[in-house]
Amino acid sequence: MTLKPLFLVCLLNFLIAAAMGLAMRFIYIYPLDLNYRFLTHAHSHTAMLGWVYLMLFTLITYHFVPNPKAIFTKLFWITEFAVLGMLLSFPFQGYAAVSITFSTLHIFCSYYFVYLIFKYAKVENNLTRIVLKTALVFMLVSTIGVWCLGPAVGILGQASAFYQIAIQFFLHFQFNGWFLIGLLALLFNQFQIKDNQNSKRFYILLVISTICTLALPVSWYAPHPILNIINGIGVLCQLGALYYFFKLVKPKFSTLTYQNSKLLKYLYAFSLSSFVFKIALQSSSFIPAVALMAKQQHNFVIGFIHLTMLGVVSGFLFVFLIQTKITYQNKYFTWGIYSFIFGFLVTEGILFLQGILFTFEIGVMPKYYLLLFILSTFLVLGILLIIMSILHTNTNYNDKQKTIKTT
Repeated sequence: MTLKPLFLVCLLNFLIAAAMGLAMRFIYIYPLDLNYRFLTHAHSHTAMLGWVYLMLFTLITYHFVPNPKAIFTKLFWITEFAVLGMLLSFPFQGYAAVSITFSTLHIFCSYYFVYLIFKYAKVENNLTRIVLKTALVFMLVSTIGVWCLGPAVGILGQASAFYQIAIQFFLHFQFNGWFLIGLLALLFNQFQIKDNQNSKRFYILLVISTICTLALPVSWYAPHPILNIINGIGVLCQLGALYYFFKLVKPKFSTLTYQNSKLLKYLYAFSLSSFVFKIALQSSSFIPAVALMAKQQHNFVIGFIHLTMLGVVSGFLFVFLIQTKITYQNKYFTWGIYSFIFGFLVTEGILFLQGILFTFEIGVMPKYYLLLFILSTFLVLGILLIIMSILHTNTNYNDKQKTIKTT
């Protein structure tokens, strides 16, 4: 089976997740007979596990596994089956027997994927190999939080600090460990970054910062002065990692993007800008007043999650999608990317602005929920146009074709 159907499945998952997000914003305008919390679970799981996880699965297999065996394709479809199970069960029952069963299936699929990559991946570049394996290890580590949820509910209940910390543990190492570091492995592979003194410093600071910044969300539910110190160490290491990151990629970035299309250069600029802004916001948590504001204002939390998921992660995934040489109808794809970026920028602006207004007790801006809903449609439209652009082609690649064996 060629990679084109796999990419389309990932994008379709993303479209469904975006549509559910749009429905959640519509509920604030016109109440629907839907359980908002259950819908949130379905939205987040489909976005994280159906879009980001499966795209990373496909891209990592494509770039790092020569002549992938049939088991990779089979595992992809079993994982997608688990995603569909969560998609169809979460909106109706939340965390219950059926949804938990499919979530567990997805976790075991991810374990097997890690085993397959460690066994079959061939990565010549030392830095890329270490970063890739680190991302996979963080993915494994993140699932400890999931396994703690059952005991947390059974012993202390869902309102307990233990339960909330378990969730934050999972989310932190999924977003900052598995997703972001997995993307860095793909980026370093694309740029062919060599292992040197700067790369060693970058890697050490990156790992330390990823571990230490977990202290911030933990401090929300179990406050202690030592957690603020640990988070501060993580913030400083994160800024140091960002410095060495740009020292590593700047020469390669200017050379590589100069040879590519304007759309690709804009996407790189968008993704890297989102990455820098994310780190800047995360680093500002070193200031106690900012950390408290982030905890208290839901708008800032949602805005930060979307900054990571839509700006950084999805931005880079679109970059790597283009660089696999998959063919698409240029007009649809270009307008799809622009629509997505526009929808992201304006909705982020509104979310953060409203968060500031809430912080200073000014109240809700006029037509806030209606405006947020209308502008969010550009995100859904953008993903739909990207899917249409790929469907409107008969071939799979411009100048390179690679298939995953089915037998």
